[in-house]
Amino acid sequence: MPSKVGPTNLVWAMALAAAFVLAGWKTFIRPPLSGFVPPSTPVRPANAPWQAAPAGGASASVPRQLSPDGRFEFDARFVSSEPGQAVHAASLAELRNGDLRAVWFSGSREGAGDVAIKTAVLKPENLHWSEEQTLLDRARLQRDLWRYVKKIGNPVITRLPDGSLMLWMVNVSLGGWAGSSLSWTRSTDDGVTWSALRRLVTSPFLNLSTLAKGAPFFYQNGQIGLPVYHEFISKFAEILRLSPEGQIVDKSRIPASQTSLQPVALVQDALRAQLYMRSGRSTAIMASETTDAGQTWSATRATSLPNPDSALAGAVTAAGDQWLAFNPNPKDRQTLALVKAGRGGSFEGVAPWLVESAASADTRLSVSSYERLLSDELVAQGASQAQVRADVDSAMRQLCGAATCSQEFSYPFLLQSQDGYLHLVYTWHRSRIKHVRLNPSPSFQPDAGLPAPRRAASAAH
Repeated sequence: MPSKVGPTNLVWAMALAAAFVLAGWKTFIRPPLSGFVPPSTPVRPANAPWQAAPAGGASASVPRQLSPDGRFEFDARFVSSEPGQAVHAASLAELRNGDLRAVWFSGSREGAGDVAIKTAVLKPENLHWSEEQTLLDRARLQRDLWRYVKKIGNPVITRLPDGSLMLWMVNVSLGGWAGSSLSWTRSTDDGVTWSALRRLVTSPFLNLSTLAKGAPFFYQNGQIGLPVYHEFISKFAEILRLSPEGQIVDKSRIPASQTSLQPVALVQDALRAQLYMRSGRSTAIMASETTDAGQTWSATRATSLPNPDSALAGAVTAAGDQWLAFNPNPKDRQTLALVKAGRGGSFEGVAPWLVESAASADTRLSVSSYERLLSDELVAQGASQAQVRADVDSAMRQLCGAATCSQEFSYPFLLQSQDGYLHLVYTWHRSRIKHVRLNPSPSFQPDAGLPAPRRAASAAH
């Protein structure tokens, strides 16, 4: 005999149906169109005037480096200062006074219970990074969110149009990264203090598997565009549209983006933008475009830029130039490069500029050569012998086998500051966060009249 449907079951069924109807209504009833904030109007507080990059380049007290391919110069410093840690996934925001604040995660290993979000501040006038501090840890998350937190992942920081800072971070309560969610916090004093953390609810059911890596962008009505991705059951890329208060207004899944993760948005003007993503199926960077301010996106396609399924970064300068930072070897992360789009904003056929590279991209170093390589650069940057030993040991635990080691320069993040410089931060051998500053002038050539810079340490071995 058929079973009877009790009143309790009927109530649950009606509630579930209502939830699906509501979710469908929110999907098809899109919010009114609002254009992107174009790159010609940088998002910054009104009391922070734009300053051109100094013609003389960096301070004479800061040693400059020549890129491995000899094509441009840059200033380089380590951001993280605590030795012996596994560090990853740095991002940047500019403060009201022109300083830069970096955030990243750090611990004994990725996914460990002791991983915390760290931060440090750069003084641009002397390129000095402050000692790193703990910004958030598991205990703080559990206290603010009233839930168990198993591990902490990627942090993404940005400065909003009102001058405040917003920080999103990946955290997991159960399972692996596929079971992650996003939480966020805000600071109105340039990161000295932060509000209580809040969960970003991206799904009405379970709220699982939303991660972030790419820099946010903005709409003309004050809303925030946050590129995110999912790894639970099906992998795909998505754009969240958030209110200035941090709540979800809308979201758009990128068509045909299966296995494409960690989208990076490059806004051209009020209506046009491109997304670039890593891919688990292809050895190339994937792309999607919009011509209606993100109301619709084109089907994901492969570009001609090679990539080993590794994170990339992007930025559009105030002059409208589009930049990407990525690993250009389809096999590994032993090379990190910059590429500037050609006419029409296309990266097709444009040769990359090397930031760091192994002497041979496909060759692993012997353990002794690897140890010497890292030690030389750490000493050149002022590390003590104890710091050198701790950092080298950390890198070797993560990147070395019994006889050989693989170099790694990965997870870049790009930002143009108010003084015109382009800033790149990335993971250096899994043991330090490294910062590179360069002048993105049209010639992209070494400044005349400066002493000959030394080559980047990684290219000398």
